[in-house]
Amino acid sequence: MNKTVDPTELQVVDDGPLYAARKKVYPQSVSGTFRRIKWGLMAFCLGVYYLLPFVRWNRGLGAPSQAVLVDLPNSRFYFFFIELWPQEVYYFTGLLIVAALTLFLMNAVGGRIWCGYLCPQTVWTDLFYAVERWVEGDRRERMRKDAAKETIKLRRVGEIVLKHSIWLMIAWWTGGAWVLYFTDAPTLVMQLLIFQAPMIAYIWIGILTATTYVFAGWMREQVCVYMCPWPRIQAALTDEWALNVTYKYDRGEQRTSLKKANELRALGEPVGDCIDCYQCVAVCPTGIDIRNGPQLDCIQCGLCIDACDAVMTKIGRETRLIGYDNDINIHRRQEGKPPIYRIVRPRTITYAAMIAAVGAIMLYALLTRTLLDINVLHDRNPVAVKLADGSIRNAYTVRLLNKRGFDRVIAIDMDGPVNATLHVVGADSVTKDRPMIILARDTTTELRLLVTAPAENNPAKSIPVHFHVTDIGLGEVASATDHFVSP
Repeated sequence: MNKTVDPTELQVVDDGPLYAARKKVYPQSVSGTFRRIKWGLMAFCLGVYYLLPFVRWNRGLGAPSQAVLVDLPNSRFYFFFIELWPQEVYYFTGLLIVAALTLFLMNAVGGRIWCGYLCPQTVWTDLFYAVERWVEGDRRERMRKDAAKETIKLRRVGEIVLKHSIWLMIAWWTGGAWVLYFTDAPTLVMQLLIFQAPMIAYIWIGILTATTYVFAGWMREQVCVYMCPWPRIQAALTDEWALNVTYKYDRGEQRTSLKKANELRALGEPVGDCIDCYQCVAVCPTGIDIRNGPQLDCIQCGLCIDACDAVMTKIGRETRLIGYDNDINIHRRQEGKPPIYRIVRPRTITYAAMIAAVGAIMLYALLTRTLLDINVLHDRNPVAVKLADGSIRNAYTVRLLNKRGFDRVIAIDMDGPVNATLHVVGADSVTKDRPMIILARDTTTELRLLVTAPAENNPAKSIPVHFHVTDIGLGEVASATDHFVSP
């Protein structure tokens, strides 16, 4: 029997907003081992990024003297003594593979090491936080000022203006430094100063300035929590032996205040080392409580370890209540067993071996690569022509690549049909049977070659034809193979 429902009896269930409002994070300054590591890596990474475009490297007359340069107009990439051409894009593929495998290896050894110490978002956000503390004060002072809404006081306005001005200067130089990798750095800096730089430079500097300012100054931890895919990937790649920043609850629980803990210990009652001081939460750049276990928001920067160690030292307890560890060792300590660490295990060995293999292949290819290259393309229409005297002619488009910084004389040879002749269309040669031409430095030269086989001993079908170009001075040889086709 169906029952009629009175609409007035229906209740609307409010589950709250679809998206939780952001709670502003006020990380507190901290000192310790991991903070010093982060300062050192920040100085190194920013120093390399900002200063590398100004490093000079002598490549000879007419070649760019910038050590690291992406020369888009000439389709070149320069890295100190290495010069890569568009045809060698596979080196960048190899670098991406090595980078990905290195990221996997980092994760297998120490969790999100990349996120905590080397990620650009982390590095620049850390720098912006340092500026904020220098201008506005540490955690409690900033919280007090924001809670009191001290925006109408002249001093407070001055602090806000100064902070954002420094942020914009850092962001501007970040965008400017990136552009310097694509042209001669000193020249572009001078052009920027006198407002004569190309418009595309100003556009990209503006884009990168805005993204740096917004990401590091405003979005901060939200980039790591909501935008970055690596936390999700890392969670799928990790295993039980990976060392992550971990609250050792076997030592820390039960939590209580320092005074209560001393009273319980005096009575012989069990009590943990954690005194609920919340210093680990205060210093966290994402505002989480590491004591709640593994969390997606944790970038594993180690600052909570420094904060907790400082507190443990003050109260006379053993340090590393929070440290790089895993659940296996926590359970072993609860069972009275010593902790064990397996940095070297099948997973890490596999990653390291793959990195070594890809690196070795790239190094071998780099050391054995030729600076003279040839590419041959057979004419398709017509494929072959039979001349009046019965001889057969095939035509080829040949591209010769001279990667050296000077002109060179090369000779062209061919192995194919018996007694065939080779002719270079539109190019004068000092010899008839073995054409010799000059290749300009650092360029690609396109030639049209005609291969003619005499009437006698004509090939009855397609046969391979091998083209060889030889540098007369250096003896370098490059070869390519195609086919000689009969009509």
